Order: sequence, then C-alpha cells, then structure tokens
Amino acid sequence: MIAMLTGSFSNIILDYIFIFPLRMGIFGAVLATGLAPVISLIVLSRHWFTKQNQFHLVQINPSFRLTGAIISLGIPSFITEMASGIVIIVFNAIILHLQGNIGVAAYGVVANLSLVVISIYTGIAQGTQPILSRVYGYGEHDSQKQILKYALKTMLVISCGIYLIFLLSANPIVSVFNNEQNVQLQRIAVTGLKLYFTAIPFVGFNIIISAYFTSTEKAFPAQIISLLRGFLIIIPMAFFLSFLLKMTGVWLSFPITECFVTLTGIALYIKSERGKKNV
Repeated sequence: MIAMLTGSFSNIILDYIFIFPLRMGIFGAVLATGLAPVISLIVLSRHWFTKQNQFHLVQINPSFRLTGAIISLGIPSFITEMASGIVIIVFNAIILHLQGNIGVAAYGVVANLSLVVISIYTGIAQGTQPILSRVYGYGEHDSQKQILKYALKTMLVISCGIYLIFLLSANPIVSVFNNEQNVQLQRIAVTGLKLYFTAIPFVGFNIIISAYFTSTEKAFPAQIISLLRGFLIIIPMAFFLSFLLKMTGVWLSFPITECFVTLTGIALYIKSERGKKNV
C-alpha cells in the first residue's frame, strides 16, 4: 500500500515540478508518469533485503498446465483494460459525428470522472481477491459468500453516495472542467453525468463478481462478463442507441449494457452455486 501511494503521489508532485517550474511541458507529464512506477518498485525492493523475505530463485520445470491456468485467469483483467480504451475511441467517434468537438470535450469530462469511480470499485474487488482466494483454498464456502456480500454492500453504499453527489452537484462539477464557461459543453456534460452514472451500481457489481469468479478459479464466467462489458454489448448498443436517440442514446448505452451484464452475472453466480450443491 505504501509503495502504491508513494508512486501515485509522486506522479502528481512530479507532474507539477516538470510541467511548471522546469517548463518541460507534455514531455514532463510523460516523464512523471513513467517515473511513478519506478519509484513504487524502489519502495517495494527494500523487502528483498529484510528477514521477512521468503522469495528465492529456484530451478523448476516449466508447467504448461499451470501457465495456461494463469493466463486463463488473467484474461478477464486483460480484456477489461484493453476494452476501456477501445470503447473510449468508439464513443469519441460517435459523439464527434453527433456533436462535434464540444461533444467530445463533454464526454471527456464524463469519462475522466468515470475512471475515478471505476477505480474505487476496482479497489474493492482487488481488496477482496486475496481474502477470497485464501478462504477458497481452505474450502470455506460460507466465508466466500460472506465476503462477497460485504463487498457488494460496500459497493451499493458508495454508489448511492456518488450518484447523489453527481445528481445534486452536476453543474458545479462540470464547471471545474469548463473554464471558458461554454454553455453547450455545460449542458451536454451535465445531462451526460446524470444519465451515464445511473450505471455505477451495475458497474460495481460486474467488477466485483468478475473478481469473485477469478479468485475462486472460475475463469469462464469471468471471461464472459469481461467480453460482454468490453465488446459484445457496449459497442453495438452505442451505435444502435445513438442512431435512435442521438446523444441521449450514447449516454444510456453504458448503463443499459452494464444492467444486461449484471443480469448475466447473477445468472452465472446462481448456476455456479447450484453446481456446488450438486457436487
């Protein structure tokens, strides 16, 4: 945790130092971003020199089965990360056609805030993963369900709070990004915030249930959720709804997609639980 926080805050501090006092511009921003993980690695490396270190290089024979299992369980995260970039490109192209550069700028506001919100849910999911894996290894099925329940309750409380903030403070939030006080940008982004972020409880559920499946060695359901969220529903839905409802359709494509995926995730979870009972 210390290493991650040190890297993240050093990125912010170095951004300021390189861009303003040193006048390095965009190159300075890129350099700060590149140095941040290096700083995290330096902080982490001290572990190798302590008595607590139990990691040592040993000679082993490669296991293709184990490698395949690792890759299979890592695919959902890979799809999620890769798809987010592709979806942003698709949304930008659609919005550019509908509203021009101002529309793209408005989507930029919403997308940046969305990344922050999604990172909260990713943090909850990543926090549950080692605990879930541990109790799964011990065969404690009831504990798995309890941890999942705690994670989902936490997510729902946070989701309600975040959406209330966006609903009640959409105008001032967008104004922070709208220095020129462009009326059209303000209107598009405020509407976008209120519609787009109706998705957040569904997003939170999908991220957490995907992590649950991965942590309990159920790669296939996690892959299905990642594929549906990343490509199979969101992109066709964006084109279809934007054709029918223009910008409103663009904003609604995200919550509708996540809602469909949530229903799929619930069905996969129920199927998984029934399978355990049959065993």
